[in-house]
Amino acid sequence: MANLLDQLAAMTVVVADTGDIDAIRQFTPRDATTNPSLILAAAQIPAYQNLIDASLRESRDVCGGEAPAEEVVREALDEICVTFGKEILKIVPGRVSTEVDARLSYDTEATITKARKLIGLYRQAGIPRERVLIKIASTWEGIKAAEVLEKEGIHCNLTLLFSFAQAVAAAEAGVTLISPFVGRILDWFKKHTGRDSYPGPEDPGVVSVTQIFNYFKTYGYKTEVMGASFRNIEEIIELAGCDLLTISPALLDQLRQTQGELNRKLNPFDPAPTEQQLHLDRPGYEAMMAQDAMATEKLDEGIRGFSKAIETLEAQLAHRLGELEGAQAFQHAAQEIFLLNDLDGDGCITREEWLGSDAVFDALDTDHDGRLLPADVRGGLGAALAISAS
Repeated sequence: MANLLDQLAAMTVVVADTGDIDAIRQFTPRDATTNPSLILAAAQIPAYQNLIDASLRESRDVCGGEAPAEEVVREALDEICVTFGKEILKIVPGRVSTEVDARLSYDTEATITKARKLIGLYRQAGIPRERVLIKIASTWEGIKAAEVLEKEGIHCNLTLLFSFAQAVAAAEAGVTLISPFVGRILDWFKKHTGRDSYPGPEDPGVVSVTQIFNYFKTYGYKTEVMGASFRNIEEIIELAGCDLLTISPALLDQLRQTQGELNRKLNPFDPAPTEQQLHLDRPGYEAMMAQDAMATEKLDEGIRGFSKAIETLEAQLAHRLGELEGAQAFQHAAQEIFLLNDLDGDGCITREEWLGSDAVFDALDTDHDGRLLPADVRGGLGAALAISAS
């Protein structure tokens, strides 16, 4: 009998929920999706340092040599997301989801501008927009931004989705795909009910996605449903047949190691009975959200969490940029000092040539031969910099 992962892949598009390129290569999903937290985690893997460094150098070239580090880092965030996306697309045959800065979640115009830029970076790399989904938080402002982008042929993935209202508004806006967060819904209900577990069919996240799926299929919406943020394989089993499911490497491996029959639970051709069709404007959307404490809290929490991940990544990028450019600046300064003092151009500096004090010359002349070579100047300045930085 086939394992659960193989059976699932026969009825649902399996998506890898990770920024770890090696993990994606291991499971060979059709699509892959990332978010700031996943990119931050991937950035800690030494094997990917070359990708980070290349993005920082490219961003410096784009911004110019005189641009402040903050501007370079902001540019590098986009470069890094696209760099990881490009690497992922070398492995998966389908699409990659790349997320708009969560700090723009309540700004429609800024979200549209950022999405266009990301697509432009992919286009410069020769990747067509059909292979990219722009991830946008499911605020009203984000949904309206996605509506504009979809009309331009830029396909969107509405993330941080916790409620029926968000799902309906996204479908009405004609977005390509939504990502309801199954596990985070479960987390909220466990915290607020005191229950430590739910049977699979009763899992609040499973119930939410099932409701959305049946509603979309009943009324013919083209928006795809991709369950996300799973806590256990029971949730995945209960959503077998969903359009897509994005799954972490750990749960993908668990599914692959598990034998047994997997039954289809969701059928796009025979959806279960559902609610009367809704048409939401902003007041209607906000009224429904106001009545859903779970969705309101988790949306706000998710935006704050992703924003924090971005800020942490920015700090790490700024540090790495300092390492890269500090080394280059130091080498340049040491060379300038050497050339300034090597008056006869013979490749060494004597005490007579040295324009500084005797005390500095003696400190640099560690072998006491009365001559300074380039290595002496670099080594001495490096020690001085290390002392000043400590």
